[in-house]
Amino acid sequence: MEAIDDAKFISDITIPGTHDTMALYGGPAAECQVWDLWDQLRAGIRYLDLRVVALENKLYVVHGIVNQHKSFFAVLNMIKGFLSEFRNETVLLRVKPELFGKNNVEKQVSKMINDDETVWVKSDMPTMGKVRGKVVFIQKSSFRLGVPLLETDNQGDYKVSLIADKEKKIGKHLRQASEQCGGNSVILSYSSGTGIGKPLTMHLTPKKLAVKINPWLAQYLGQFSIIHTKACLGVVAMDFPGIDLIQRLIKINH
Repeated sequence: MEAIDDAKFISDITIPGTHDTMALYGGPAAECQVWDLWDQLRAGIRYLDLRVVALENKLYVVHGIVNQHKSFFAVLNMIKGFLSEFRNETVLLRVKPELFGKNNVEKQVSKMINDDETVWVKSDMPTMGKVRGKVVFIQKSSFRLGVPLLETDNQGDYKVSLIADKEKKIGKHLRQASEQCGGNSVILSYSSGTGIGKPLTMHLTPKKLAVKINPWLAQYLGQFSIIHTKACLGVVAMDFPGIDLIQRLIKINH
């Protein structure tokens, strides 16, 4: 992010992200990533998607009912540690309350980051210059700290029956994102999905789907960047992204 103009708004930048960032445990149906948080950050991931449950005045990261063996406090400290080392970067963080105690998640996060100058919790869209070295919280519905989020996906788009149909949806959503970038909301699109839940597509775990989708997406982004030299795609949240795919997204900014 060092090369991005300080005057550019966060909503006008293409940002590689992960869907269910901490989902490293739970078997093929639940696992969405293979790299731990630190490796994701070092690889260029700058949008993190945390599913958080409040339990006995503590916050834990989960995927559905599967414990991901990290507290929210530990994850936040790791992000801050990364940003203290790489001060020209910023990390967007979405917190999605899950399961029981949903109403307590925002309260506990607010208490944890009270008067912390290394986080951005305002609803105003910041410029890159204002948030270098900071965590930018993203808000939507059940979590109201940070800048607004607008998703291109429709309800149920993560359910995949045919890979070709999923590719069409991703292309459509990315085109929508490019038209909506630069406004008062961070635009979010997903390349992730699963076929689990339907008898004929139970074999399409998040990883098996990503093996098909990620090379296609890398090619799509390469063609997109040639045609649209000054485009923005907002945040693209992925399962199991590799270095090449992450770099394709980063290069759209330059």
